[in-house]
Amino acid sequence: MRIAVTGSIATDHLMTFPGRFADQLVADQLHTVSLSFLVDNLDVRRGGVGANICFGMGQLGTRPILVGAAGSDFDEYRAWLDRHGVDTESVRISEVLHTARFVCTTDADHNQIGSFYTGAMSEARQIELKSVADRVGGLDLVLIGADDPEAMLRHTEECRSRGIPFASDFSQQIARMNGDEIRILLDGATYLFSNEYEKGLIESKTGWTDEEILGRVGHRVTTLGSRGVRIERAGEGVIEVGCPEEDFKVDPTGVGDAFRAGFLSGLSWGVGLERAAQVGCMLATLVIETLGTQEYTLRRAHFMERFTKAYGHDAGAEVQTFLS
Repeated sequence: MRIAVTGSIATDHLMTFPGRFADQLVADQLHTVSLSFLVDNLDVRRGGVGANICFGMGQLGTRPILVGAAGSDFDEYRAWLDRHGVDTESVRISEVLHTARFVCTTDADHNQIGSFYTGAMSEARQIELKSVADRVGGLDLVLIGADDPEAMLRHTEECRSRGIPFASDFSQQIARMNGDEIRILLDGATYLFSNEYEKGLIESKTGWTDEEILGRVGHRVTTLGSRGVRIERAGEGVIEVGCPEEDFKVDPTGVGDAFRAGFLSGLSWGVGLERAAQVGCMLATLVIETLGTQEYTLRRAHFMERFTKAYGHDAGAEVQTFLS
C-alpha cells in the first residue's frame, strides 16, 4: 500500500528555569508584565504529528509519504527523515515562513509558559493531493492528521472527490473545530482515530451518537491509554488489543502518533486489524519508554522478542515476515 500522511511538521524548543515563575510576578503589575528568564538548558526536539507518524512507519520499513508544509529551515529535519525511510518529496517549502515551532519554558514547580508559532504550517492548505498521487503512482490511503484546519478540510474533500480512501485523525485540532467541520472531516472515512476523551468530544460536537458515527465510517479506532485500543465496525464484533508490558515509563508525548504509525504499517503489510493494532501498541510502548517523539531506535530482534512475548508465537511469526 502507498500511504500518505498529512499533518503538522514542527520542532519543540524546551527550556528549564531553575526558579519559580510565581516569585517573579507582582500582583498589582500583571497588566504590564515584562519578564525575561535566564534558563539552564535548551532541548530541541523534532515533532509534529505528521512527521512523528511517518518516522515510526519509516522505522518499520513501510516508506510513508509525508505531506505538509515547512520553512527553508527544514533541511536538517528533512535529512533526518530521509535517513529514516520517509518520502519527503511532497513537503511544501515556504518562501517566507519558518517551520512551525513550540517554544516552552518550565519552572521548578513544573509550571509552563509556552508559545506555538504556526509558521509554514498555514501553507499546507495549498498542497494538492493529486500532484502527490501522480508522483508516486497513486495513493491507497491518506491519513489526514492535525494540521492547518483549512488544509484538513481541503484534503478531506479532495479524497472524497477523487475516490481516495482516507483516515480521519483530528487530534489536537478537535478543540478549535465546530460540529459542522468535524462532520465534514469524518463522514465517509475508512478509519476514524481518537482517544477516549476525543471520542466523547466528537459525539458532543457533532450531535451524532456512537452508532450514527459508526454508520458513517468504516472503522472507529479508539486508543485507551494503558489499556490498549478498541476497534469497532458497524454490524461486526469489537476488537480489543492490550498493550505490552512497559520496562519503564519516561514520557507519554508522541505515544498516539507511534500507535498510528504501527497500525498503518500493519495495514500496509496486509495483516488483519488485530495484528495491525498489536504492532501499533508495541511501537507506542517503545515511545513511552523514550524521551522525545522521534528518539527511539527500533532494533528488530528486540522488537520481535517483546512483541512475541506480549501477543504469542503465531502473531510474532506473522510480523517477523515483514521485519526480517
